[in-house]
Amino acid sequence: MVKVLFVCLGNICRSPMAEFVMKDLVKKQGLEQKFQIESAATSSEEIGNGMHRGTLMKLQQMQIPYGDKKARKLTKEDYEKFNYILGMETSNVRDICRIVGEDSENKIYRFLDFSQNPRDIADPWFTGNFDVTFEDVLEGCQAFLEFLKKGEK
Repeated sequence: MVKVLFVCLGNICRSPMAEFVMKDLVKKQGLEQKFQIESAATSSEEIGNGMHRGTLMKLQQMQIPYGDKKARKLTKEDYEKFNYILGMETSNVRDICRIVGEDSENKIYRFLDFSQNPRDIADPWFTGNFDVTFEDVLEGCQAFLEFLKKGEK
């Protein structure tokens, strides 16, 4: 089973969007039994809060199913539980490493480094642009899924 953890600052915008987009993609391809997909935060600010209204509205608009997600913080133990820990931006990757320690098993990546156009995903909490965030997340999920299907790691 491939265990994937998406991580952003608060776990209310980008990482839960990636969680539910990825779950939708693998379900549509009949692969949902082969994946465990979750999301978490590097900060404690939003712990226990639901997804941001902008994320909810975009998932609804795109007809992507989602659950009653509550923000949770990344833990050191998550490093042992997951095969891939994907940060939405460079600062998330740095914070992930600070929380879990050394990446001795090469599990931590910047999410869009799997795409043809590696870059950070801007935080819509600050930009207000959930459309661009969704396009980036979709691009990342599709590229990451292709990477996994090719068995590159």
